[in-house]
Amino acid sequence: MTTDITEILETFEFLDDWEDRYKYLIDIGRELPELPEEERTEANKVRGCVSQVWLITSVEDGPDGAPVLTFRGDSDALIVQGLVAVVTTLFNGKTAQEILNTDVEGIFDKLGLQEHLTPQRSNGLKSMVGRIRSDAEAALAAA
Repeated sequence: MTTDITEILETFEFLDDWEDRYKYLIDIGRELPELPEEERTEANKVRGCVSQVWLITSVEDGPDGAPVLTFRGDSDALIVQGLVAVVTTLFNGKTAQEILNTDVEGIFDKLGLQEHLTPQRSNGLKSMVGRIRSDAEAALAAA
C-alpha cells in the first residue's frame, strides 16, 4: 500500500461527508494485498472482531537493534478491511517502543472514527490495536 497515515488524515479532513469517507476506507482496504488462504488461520485471527480479521506480524532488528514491526492484514468485510489498512499504515515500520508510545486515540479522534463506527466495529478496531500493542510488548521483551 502506498498511502501513509498523513495522507489518510488529510483525505479524511478533505472529505466532509461520511458516506465519502466510508468509500475511501473501502478503497484503501482494497489496496491491501490479499492474505493467502494458508495465513488465514486461527492463530492469526484477531479476537474481538465481529467480522473476520487476520493480522500477521513480522519483527526485525532495526539499525540500532530495536525491534521494528511490520504488519499485514485482511478482513472478510469491506469497511473493516479499510480499518485494517488504516491500522497497519499507522504502525508499519515503527519500533516496538514507538508503537507503544503512539497516541492511537488521538489519531482516531482526528479521523472521527469513534463517532461513526458501529459499536461492533469500534470494538474490533480496539482489538486490532490491542493485538498490535501486545505484539510490540512481546518484541520488546524478546529483545
